[in-house]
Amino acid sequence: GKNMNGLYFNIMIDPFDCTGCTNCAVACPAKQKALVMVDVDEESYKEMDNFNYALTLTRKENNDKLKNVKSSQFEQPLLEFSGACAGCGETPYAKLVTQLYGDRMFIANATGCSSIWGGSSPSNPYTVNHEGKGPAWANSLFEDNAEFGFGIHMANKQQRLGLIGKILKLIGKIEDDKGLISVLKAWIDTVDNGEASRGTSKDMLNSLMTFSAQGEVKELVEEILSLKKHFIKKSTWIFGGDGWAYDIGFGGLDHVIASGEDINILVFDTEVYSNTGGQASKSTQLGAMAKFASTGMRMAKKDLGLMAMSYGYVYVASVAMGANSAQTLKAFAEAERYKGPSIIIAYSPCIAHGIKSGGMSATQLQEKLAVDSGYLNLYRFNPELAKKGKNPLVIDSKDPSRDLKDFMDSEMRFSSLKLILPHV
Repeated sequence: GKNMNGLYFNIMIDPFDCTGCTNCAVACPAKQKALVMVDVDEESYKEMDNFNYALTLTRKENNDKLKNVKSSQFEQPLLEFSGACAGCGETPYAKLVTQLYGDRMFIANATGCSSIWGGSSPSNPYTVNHEGKGPAWANSLFEDNAEFGFGIHMANKQQRLGLIGKILKLIGKIEDDKGLISVLKAWIDTVDNGEASRGTSKDMLNSLMTFSAQGEVKELVEEILSLKKHFIKKSTWIFGGDGWAYDIGFGGLDHVIASGEDINILVFDTEVYSNTGGQASKSTQLGAMAKFASTGMRMAKKDLGLMAMSYGYVYVASVAMGANSAQTLKAFAEAERYKGPSIIIAYSPCIAHGIKSGGMSATQLQEKLAVDSGYLNLYRFNPELAKKGKNPLVIDSKDPSRDLKDFMDSEMRFSSLKLILPHV
């Protein structure tokens, strides 16, 4: 790319953190594969030296990470490793969001698979970048995680409102210092812009650190500097599975999206209670077998996206990374940029689905099959488009190119039903 002249890009993997799921090698679209699986004993110690060396290299600031999929992958993932099943459909979405916003994000994580692979004592896969910044992660109960994340957001919002008040007060007391005033006003102009506030926050911090003052003005500057962790706009995310979002925590989720607050919700939709052994949830599809639905789910899947869209002011997206990575990135960028509640429903193949061809090595390809067969629709509902007189609903899926039967026959949760009920 034109902004990358003279630079090189290398995919470097910690061999001792690799789970061996082979998704990277299987999903790679290149004719000559960028990644090839080999026996762990052949490469581990040699590649560990290379990995450690890679950590010492300097890196260029990437201002294009939200531009396209390629640029986003120049960013360091702040999700290093996890305790998830090898090939898990959930973790790639969490990895992506940390690459985009990890150095300024809060994560409120519902109990479930994502809280187990995301924070089983004594380890935590979330990490920090070269500046020591990374996601602030916390786990709450199954039933109240949306409220928990909402509380984190509101607490941060109130502290930033207090900060704004102090800065406005400072501006009124330093009328003669036009240079500092311009820096402070530039920060206020970008206070609700996550990316733009990075630069203005850095300028304000440097200016205040070198500003010489006495008396009340000095005390005010010290108060502002004590709140420096609030300078950059934080990105608040609520993580959880479909058992939380569709069932046990739905009341809280509905309350949060109805609030109109600038908060982001990421639903890892496995269409089943994955963490507790594969019980049916309100996200389980009609005909799918699960515990407590041993003869197939008899009711249709709850349409969480449609329910959220009915408010009219909630950003809603349905994504499947393996089917359309560009649409996934666009949805994350739009959701975080939207000044209001947003919810992304991320289709996440699970070991409970019983994928026949390739198993958990093929979860990314299975997402593509789900969309190609019409089993899953990709869309983005952006209320900002309605304000411009446009249709807020954008359907990103193409017409099905595969038979729905191809998809259902490829997973044991559907095909097993024919074995026990061949007459139906």
